[in-house]
Amino acid sequence: MPIRHLASFVFGVSGAIFAVVVSLIAIAVVRFRSRKGEGEGRGDAGREPAQIYGSNRLETAWTVVPMLIVLVLALTGARVVQALQDPRRPAGALDVTIVGHQWWWEIRYPSLGIVTANELHVPVSDPRAASPTPTWLELTSADVVHSFWVPRLAGKTDLIPNRTNHAWIAPDAPGLYLGQCAEFCGTQHAKMLLRVYAHSREDFDRWVKAQSEPRPPSAMTPGRRVFESNGCVNCHALGGTIANGRYAPDLTHLMSRDTLASGIVPNTPANLRQWLQQPDAVKPGAHMPAMQLGDQDLDQLVAYLLTLQ
Repeated sequence: MPIRHLASFVFGVSGAIFAVVVSLIAIAVVRFRSRKGEGEGRGDAGREPAQIYGSNRLETAWTVVPMLIVLVLALTGARVVQALQDPRRPAGALDVTIVGHQWWWEIRYPSLGIVTANELHVPVSDPRAASPTPTWLELTSADVVHSFWVPRLAGKTDLIPNRTNHAWIAPDAPGLYLGQCAEFCGTQHAKMLLRVYAHSREDFDRWVKAQSEPRPPSAMTPGRRVFESNGCVNCHALGGTIANGRYAPDLTHLMSRDTLASGIVPNTPANLRQWLQQPDAVKPGAHMPAMQLGDQDLDQLVAYLLTLQ
């Protein structure tokens, strides 16, 4: 919003300057154009217009006025930059922590106890409502510099290791807003996508309730046995199991997400199987290893993961 206001202001000032300059040129062309009969008998040069050899008033005007315009534009721009670089947490905001990884987004809701990945869910924040609910973002990185960028919601904000930056978003209409990492962060930078879902208050509360439900320990099915006996537990967390990793996305509600591999493919059984079997075929350079599972173990693992709603 501040950037839009600044752009409108700069466009208005530039338009006014353009209009003044064009008007002066038009006046000069019309008023001082050559007229029929002028200069006859006086040679080719005709009658010279009145010559002005210096005007302190005119020179002062065309020096001072541009300086004042540049000063106003500079101060206005500086104010907007300061507001964007050092944002203040809006009243009533929802707190969300986003951690950039190569190449996925870890998303945490500290006050709600929710952990998810790659898909940010927020309530709509209607500025006309009595209690708007913007979303306050804490942004940091677990490895290299990333950048949070959802063009329809916010400007680019970097995620830097050992530093926390802040931003806030306030979507005023429900819907899906697409973004991605905007800072080159490695081989899969272009495939580090981000999806922001803006919900009505009722839909957001339902999503929170579903995500907050603890997952009770399940029976030791063949698929769970495959999951816990391989390297999955070293990187991933999954409620109700021994898995408590932090290097890769939390899988507790895996099948509630629409996409896999940070938005690269839809979250379908076929894509999930391919992702487990050969991650590099879906996302070349991905850090997730191919576990070299047999077909039976792979089918059992997929069947188990499909239950993680």
